[in-house]
Amino acid sequence: MSLPATAADYRALARRRLPRFLFDYLDGGAGDERTLAANVDDFAGIRIRQRVLVDASRVDTGAVLLGESCALPLALAPVGLAGMMARRGEARAARVAEAIGVPFTLSTVGICPLAEVAAARGAPFWFQIYMLRDRGAVEAILDAAWAVGCRTLVFTVDLPLPGPRHRDTRNGLGAAGLKARLLRVAQVLARPRWIRDVALRGRPLRFGCLEAQVPGARSLDAFKAWVDTQFDPGVTWRDIAWLRARWRGKILLKGILDADDARAAVDAGVEGVVVSNHGGRQLDSVASGIRALPKIVAAVGDATEILVDGGVRSGTDLFKALALGARGALVGRPWIWALAGAGETGLRDWLDTLQCELRLTMTLAGVTRTADIDVSHLDSD
Repeated sequence: MSLPATAADYRALARRRLPRFLFDYLDGGAGDERTLAANVDDFAGIRIRQRVLVDASRVDTGAVLLGESCALPLALAPVGLAGMMARRGEARAARVAEAIGVPFTLSTVGICPLAEVAAARGAPFWFQIYMLRDRGAVEAILDAAWAVGCRTLVFTVDLPLPGPRHRDTRNGLGAAGLKARLLRVAQVLARPRWIRDVALRGRPLRFGCLEAQVPGARSLDAFKAWVDTQFDPGVTWRDIAWLRARWRGKILLKGILDADDARAAVDAGVEGVVVSNHGGRQLDSVASGIRALPKIVAAVGDATEILVDGGVRSGTDLFKALALGARGALVGRPWIWALAGAGETGLRDWLDTLQCELRLTMTLAGVTRTADIDVSHLDSD
């Protein structure tokens, strides 16, 4: 491949370097992947209103997200198993994010532990968590996150049960039989570079944030078996009140698609919501984040901070999200594609490209501050 330029280019690099079951775990969605496709496709139908001869000599792409000054209205979303996609992936991405000036979010089911990520960057980072059945484990994890300096909690609310991801089934991911194991082994052996860089140099490959909760479990399979028992379909808004009482920092509820749920989130006292369908990985045929965004903004836009995720692939997409009322966006797959495909340099280059794209879009739309981008900058015809 020639030098990578776009998120799609980094996706192609990641596909060539990762064992198939890992690439498909990252890349795939639920069911027939209609929502997965809609997350990207629905951005394409939004048109920007171009303006000319507007003084755009000083365009500022900066923004404030959850009280933090950022170089872009963007945060790196939590990605489970990122340290399996790239050597010590979470720590390296956190370091790049700090250098660029955007928040990084560590997943509960990431490979690098909280302390390692904290050591990789000087600034605080965000932490993502699920409501596990073991509330004692949740409290212990929250305490650990607070102790290393996390002050923004991203609580994922749309994972009462894992979605049906057929690519994972076809690749034998999570299956214990001999046939599935041999299939995964063959896929690993086909990627010797990944073996050297990640499987060997990237050890230990364990769920770092959960080691204290699963003592004695030294393998990913053992950790996964424990995690699978912890998803709780009985979680309700009472649990959000419980969480609010125990977390002294800011809370973002990630996975809101309905206006009534957004209003309930405001009533629960959280600082923000992420309009999200979990990257198309949970319930197929729900709305894309960008399609659901306007009704959430109409319902609670004056009462809470709204971010969106799913399908942002460029600075132009980011501009569209802001125009429809989001304060900023989370990006997941693109950052790990760049890191897996081209290392820290790749991630830095992709974020630089995204910032350049946003700056150009703002310039040609005649707006110089991200806070001033609104629906008037979209073409209504």
